[in-house]
Amino acid sequence: MTWKDAAAPLRERSFAWYFASRFTNTLGSMMANIALAFAVLDIEGASASALGQVLAAHTIPMIVLLLWGGVISDRLPRTLVLQVSNVASALTQGAIAFLVITGTADLWMLIALSAVHGAVSAISFPAMASMVPQLVPRSQLQPANALLSLTRNGLTVLGPTIGALLVVTVGSGWALAIDAATWLLSAALLLPVRVAPRERKASSSTVAELREGWRFFWSTTWLWAVVIGFGALNMIHNGALFTLGPVVAQETIGRQGWGYVLSAEALGLLAMAVVLLRVPLRRPLFWGMLAIALAGLPMVVLGADPTLVALVASAFVAGAGIEVFSMGWNLAMQENIDDDMLSRAYSYDALGSFIAMPVGQLAWGPLGLAFGNSRVLVVSGIAYAAICLLVLCSRSVRDLPRRTSDVEVTAPAG
Repeated sequence: MTWKDAAAPLRERSFAWYFASRFTNTLGSMMANIALAFAVLDIEGASASALGQVLAAHTIPMIVLLLWGGVISDRLPRTLVLQVSNVASALTQGAIAFLVITGTADLWMLIALSAVHGAVSAISFPAMASMVPQLVPRSQLQPANALLSLTRNGLTVLGPTIGALLVVTVGSGWALAIDAATWLLSAALLLPVRVAPRERKASSSTVAELREGWRFFWSTTWLWAVVIGFGALNMIHNGALFTLGPVVAQETIGRQGWGYVLSAEALGLLAMAVVLLRVPLRRPLFWGMLAIALAGLPMVVLGADPTLVALVASAFVAGAGIEVFSMGWNLAMQENIDDDMLSRAYSYDALGSFIAMPVGQLAWGPLGLAFGNSRVLVVSGIAYAAICLLVLCSRSVRDLPRRTSDVEVTAPAG
């Protein structure tokens, strides 16, 4: 694949506008993630458990409404779904920013607004995940996904560091305010996007469409095997790194140091995205599951040797592994699942992958208090890698091939 081939998706007008929209809201979100964490910890009396409650408040409504979001995104124009969702996200993030900047934020307020934002995310996620096949030919799916990853990861390199700088200078609220503004701009950038109307089957009830999606999901072995595995992986990742991580970092390498660690992970993502612009990924799930096992490494290092150099190095390696899986998963979904089922497939994927995240967000704080943060982090990292290898016991995961033809195909049952 040449560099000209790698940039080909940007010559598709609608993809270029969609690319600009994703670029814009990613810029704000990368700063907002670290800002929200420390905004919670700055509330008097807040702890790792309080941060877990805010994170879980976002996750739980997202999980509850994901399947409905998948049905909506398979019924309505996905650009419209994204525009409405982006405006709603701007309002919720703007409200959080106002409360933090004015010093009037209480924990219950952040929990309530995070819950609203989680509900909005449930509607937007399936639409966003399934947009790319409508914007580029199937032969361009890998470079299109790589370009999106390249932008996201490039901004992730700078975003956490900029967010951390804002936290220690003017406060967490300003990073959140920028995030709110980028959601609005992102909605506006979607206005020129044009996609061909999709053929729809005769109108049926939401329940009937959910059942149809469930039958497809459960009959596709590689799909449910990976999703079940990620239910456990995301629980561990959110509990260990997102809940215990900032707490341990604050006690060891400091807030700014934690920003460097998150940026190092993004550098790993970015470097691998550049590689995947040129190198075709064969057997996408085999290499993806092997690579993402490396994401357990920073948990072990944070628990055993929380020094800045070791954490930065392990985070870079983990980021590269995460990017390989992300590419492999998007290719597996977008090349093997028909468009009229794709949003629902992504919603079942997200439901299974996210359903245990609140357990991690709520349980890892108390586990750290009971057994020690370091011990819990080391065990979490080892368990994470072991689960990745267990998923590879499924032959349908190991052997799933690429399908680069523009002819639509239905995923095999495996």
